[in-house]
Amino acid sequence: MSDEIRLAFAHPSERASASSDRPFDRISLRDYIVEVEIGAFHQERGHLQRLRFNVVVEVHPTGGQVSDDDVDSILSYDRVTEAIQAEIGTDRINLLETLAARVADRILGEPQAARVFVRIEKLDRGPFALGVEIVRSRDTAPSAAQSDAPRPRVIFLGNAALEGVAPLLDAELARGAPVLLCVGLPEGGVPQAADPQAQRRIDLLGIEQNAWALSAREKRVTVIGSRTELDWSMRNGQTCVWAPMKLVLDAAEAPGPDPRDAVALAAWFAAQMQAVELVVVGAPAPATKIAVREVPA
Repeated sequence: MSDEIRLAFAHPSERASASSDRPFDRISLRDYIVEVEIGAFHQERGHLQRLRFNVVVEVHPTGGQVSDDDVDSILSYDRVTEAIQAEIGTDRINLLETLAARVADRILGEPQAARVFVRIEKLDRGPFALGVEIVRSRDTAPSAAQSDAPRPRVIFLGNAALEGVAPLLDAELARGAPVLLCVGLPEGGVPQAADPQAQRRIDLLGIEQNAWALSAREKRVTVIGSRTELDWSMRNGQTCVWAPMKLVLDAAEAPGPDPRDAVALAAWFAAQMQAVELVVVGAPAPATKIAVREVPA
């Protein structure tokens, strides 16, 4: 039991050695510290905190032919740090568990990687380290077919277009791609606050109220806010109206788009979802790299 407790707090390299019965080579990254905004609590938003990464990757043996000193024959340490940087730069993450799983999956995308141990610790939440450790192997990593989401058609509806949404929705669904709807602030506006962060949340809540009003009017439409639910809904033929609070507040490039510029917000969302097209109904088209089609209200 004492040895099990020691291993529980040992470096991932010791855990890898103790739990492996196969002759894997290993590479490790120790005490890699980065500053990132992360956390589910309100007081963690808008603040950077230090994360410490310890990663061990078990790699398939090279066959003993490394005398040519060829960097292409091994898994480079840079690929491990790049996996971390890529995931902390993708979007804002609430949970260490989510970040660890994403880093592990990205590393396991390397052809040499067989199994990976990822430990992440928060260093600024008190006079101690809080963390998680996960183990993932290639046979448990999601395949590309599982992770690739459909590419939707994003449709922004100005308020003037909300009453007559049914025939427009029929026409757009007939085009074949999954449909994600976006709306702006409701008619009449929202309460005003002196604090910009408070106003941002009020504006986002106002958009979500407008989304719920649309779903009550058009029964084929479901209000969805998280990326996971959006992906699932598209795969399963549901038509969604986007509730923007979560994705906007979790955006890596915070503060992200201004909720009061509803069309620009829809264009940002279309880019995040890798949309095939942005359809703008009853509003001027925004500047965006996504293909845009204007439709009168």
